[in-house]
Amino acid sequence: MNVRNCKRCRRLFNYIAGPPICPICREEIEKEFQKVKKYIEENKDRNVSEVAEACEVDIQQIKQWIREERLQFSENSMVGLNCERCGTMIRSGKYCDKCKAEMTASFNNAIGKNHPAQAIINNNNKSSSAKMRYLDN
Repeated sequence: MNVRNCKRCRRLFNYIAGPPICPICREEIEKEFQKVKKYIEENKDRNVSEVAEACEVDIQQIKQWIREERLQFSENSMVGLNCERCGTMIRSGKYCDKCKAEMTASFNNAIGKNHPAQAIINNNNKSSSAKMRYLDN
């Protein structure tokens, strides 16, 4: 049993996975999220600080939801976040589309997905190991 203190309220709870937040605080955070989401749907032209003030939610919590892509700024909003890699203004997430594409290509190169010779070797190995084998008694 993995027991930890809640990061938010300091209560002890049985930790399973994810951020160290107890189930009670998780429910409260989810209620806050739904409140913020509803407010944004009704007031699309507000910025983060206005939303935080109106909903009585911490600005950092709202920014976290935006980084997690649970919330995003509207198309015509002058407010946004900076891409963590290049600094371009984005509506949600951590990276802009260009940086996501570059990182995906880089990761694929690193694991060898873009090398046709490697793909042939992998396919040959899969076909020979997928055969059924019998043991002689």
